[in-house]
Amino acid sequence: MSSVLPRNVSFPRAAARDFRVLISAIGFLLGGVCLPAEGEAPTLDAAVALFNHHQLAKAQKAFEALVATNPGNSDVPFYLGQIALQRGEREKAVAYLEKAVALSPKDSRMHMVLGDAYGVTAQNAGFFSQLGWAKKCEAEYERAIELDPKNIDARWDLMEYCCQAPSIAGGGKDKAMEQAQAIGRLDATRGHFAAATVYSADNNSESAFTEFAEVVKAEPGNYGANYQMGRLAAQTGQRLEEGLAALRRCLSLDPPENVPGHAAAHWRIGNILELQGDKVGARAAYEASLKADPKFSKAIDSLKNLK
Repeated sequence: MSSVLPRNVSFPRAAARDFRVLISAIGFLLGGVCLPAEGEAPTLDAAVALFNHHQLAKAQKAFEALVATNPGNSDVPFYLGQIALQRGEREKAVAYLEKAVALSPKDSRMHMVLGDAYGVTAQNAGFFSQLGWAKKCEAEYERAIELDPKNIDARWDLMEYCCQAPSIAGGGKDKAMEQAQAIGRLDATRGHFAAATVYSADNNSESAFTEFAEVVKAEPGNYGANYQMGRLAAQTGQRLEEGLAALRRCLSLDPPENVPGHAAAHWRIGNILELQGDKVGARAAYEASLKADPKFSKAIDSLKNLK
């Protein structure tokens, strides 16, 4: 059985997560959350702020200090589980998150992240135990959705799971598209991204391109959709002019986190120009990519291979 965890973080889910972190970080920076002084017991809000501000070592220490004083608070093992997950400590992550779910069995987000932990475990499990972990992953995502049908992140995870998992593990493109359509009913933009993800997994690049184009039509300044149009054009050799125009729009926009930036956009422009036989333009694009990021290895390689 192949690996099944849907953990190639996609733009819409990443964007939602970044927004939550931004809100927390603003409070953190403006003093809305008071961090404990040396020797002072941490508060839950302060520990969460440390986690959201990517200070994992300090966050872990704070949450561990809260274990004794807040034994019934499910947020404590929930965050400790996420820290362990980010550090690749799979067994600890599963243990903490199972405890969080046991304390708050009706909390959708906790089931969702426990599904993540089961998925990571499935990816790294032996052949004979992988299927069992994969099914547990799927079950947690489904439970998260059952508890909160508006949990788009859980639907996204289940969608990507179904895209990647074999049918014996509950996967399937039809099931994935059901989740993409449900996401679309909750958020039209993310629904287009979701459908494009399913089409891409099914090697239907034309339909994926159309989904991204719909986002750009409604939101010309959507960097992620513009970049994806250009990426698909460069990879498939189809709709090159549209892809080129989309990538050039990217250069006038600020790239969000977790999405390839301007160096990648210049590189993709070079890819398309090379496909069109414009070697001079391709060279200029690769050089622009390296100006944006001198260590961008893909542009370095493309420039070396340009003949």
